[in-house]
Amino acid sequence: MKTVFGGPWMLTLRVSNGSCSGDGKYTPRADHEGLSGLALRVCVQSTMASDSISSRHPFAAEITARATQIGAKLRAQQDQSDASGCYSDEIHRELLEGGFYRILQPRMFNGGGVDCETYIRVILELSRGHPGGGWCYALASSHALVVGAHFEEEVQRELFGSEGDFRSAFAAGPAGVPTFERRDGGYRVSGLWAFASGIPVCTHFLGGAFIPGVGGVPAPVAFVVPRSSVEVLPDWGGDSAMGMQASGSNSVRLNGVFIPDRHIVPSPVGILTTDNFPDGTPGTRLHGEGLFLGIIFGWFSCEFGAIFAGAARAALEEYERMMRVKPLLFDPQRTRMHDPELQRIFGEALCRADAAEALTLSATRLHMEQCDRWMRERQPITAADTLRVWGTAREGCRLACECVEMLFHSAGASGAKRGDRLQGYFRDVQMYRVHFQSQAITPMLRAQLQLGAEVPLPFRAGAAPSAPR
Repeated sequence: MKTVFGGPWMLTLRVSNGSCSGDGKYTPRADHEGLSGLALRVCVQSTMASDSISSRHPFAAEITARATQIGAKLRAQQDQSDASGCYSDEIHRELLEGGFYRILQPRMFNGGGVDCETYIRVILELSRGHPGGGWCYALASSHALVVGAHFEEEVQRELFGSEGDFRSAFAAGPAGVPTFERRDGGYRVSGLWAFASGIPVCTHFLGGAFIPGVGGVPAPVAFVVPRSSVEVLPDWGGDSAMGMQASGSNSVRLNGVFIPDRHIVPSPVGILTTDNFPDGTPGTRLHGEGLFLGIIFGWFSCEFGAIFAGAARAALEEYERMMRVKPLLFDPQRTRMHDPELQRIFGEALCRADAAEALTLSATRLHMEQCDRWMRERQPITAADTLRVWGTAREGCRLACECVEMLFHSAGASGAKRGDRLQGYFRDVQMYRVHFQSQAITPMLRAQLQLGAEVPLPFRAGAAPSAPR
C-alpha cells in the first residue's frame, strides 16, 4: 500500500519496501511490510511546550516524532553520509514513504499543502541528527512551493504528475555565463549551476539565470527541467567542502537542453512584495492558499533557521556527553560537568539554542500570517514585511551558529580532530557564515527600505513600495 495524501493528510499504516534509482525515483516492491508511517505514538521531545505543536493537520505531532526517529538514524550514519555527499538510500526511502518530501506540496497533487510549522520542525529534527542531511532534505523538498506558486496549472500537472512524485533542487544563479539560444517555443540551454543542494534525491532541477527581456534588457528567470536532462557532477562529499558534506550540493550541467517557454517563469528570488501580482499568482488561484504567493525570500531564511537550530541542538548533545565523561584537567577524579566555567558556557549555549528555535518558529508563523491575511483580505505584503520574516529567522541562524561556535571553542584541542562530531558541527555552521543569506546586503536593504533610500538594482522591481494601508 502507498501513502495517501489530502484531507486527513496521511492515513497509511503499511507501506512498500523498494529501491531508489539514479534519477531520484523510487521503485516499490509489493507485499513487503515496512514502515508504520504515521501510526506512531511517540512522545516528541522538544524544549517547546507540547501545545505549541502545529494543529493545522491532525498528524503534525506524529510526523515530527517520526522525523526524530529518522534523525537518530542520520546521526548514526554521519560518517558514511559525509563521505558519499548525501544521506543513504535507506534514509531517502523512509522520507519518501513517510511523505516527508510532500509536506509543502499542493494538496491537489497529493501533497500536504501548507503546514509550514510542521515542516520546520521536521527540518529541525533531521538536522539535529545530521545538519548536512537536514540541509539536503530541505533543499530537495521545499521547492515544490516554487512550482506550486509560479507555474501555470498545465505545467504543474505535468511536473507533479499523477502520483505527485516531485522533488527539485534550485540553484538560483549559474556558475559563469550560460547560453540561451532561442528556438521555436523555447530555448536551447547550456551552462553550469553549482551548489544544487539536494539534487541526488531529486526528480527535477530548478535553475536561475538572466535572459534577454523586453528591449534586450536582461531579465531574471527560473526554469525547470527533469533531472534526467542534466548531468550531476561528482564534486560533492568527502573533503570537497569545509562543511555540510552530506547536503548533496553537487554541481549540475546542462548540455544543449531544450527548455520550453512554459517551463520558464520570472525569477521569484528577488520578489519581496505582492505589488508585482496584486491579483495573486497561478498558485493562489489554483490552490486557494496564500502560501502559494511564492514570496520565498523570507521563507527560505526560516528553513535555514531550522537547519541551524537543529545543528545547535546536536552540538549541545555532544558537548553534554563530553562534560559528563571527560575528566577535569587538574582534578581528574571529577568530570568536566563540575567546572563552573564550562557550566556557564553550556548554559549560555542552551539559551542561544532555545532562542534560535523560538525565533525560527516565530518567523515561520509571521510568514504564514502575512500569506493568510493576503488570501483572506487581500492585505498587501510589503518588502518590509518580507524582510521582517527574513531578519527574525536570520537572528535565529546567528544565535544557532554562536551556540555551536562557543561550544567548539571551549571543548579542548581533542575536538579539533577529523571525525569529532563537535568539530563537524562547527564546520557545518561556517557554511552559513559564508552563505548569501548571512551577508550584509540584506540588513542594508532593510535599512534602505526603512529610510526610503535607494535599494540595490536586483531588488528594485521586487521591493517597490505598496500603497498606504
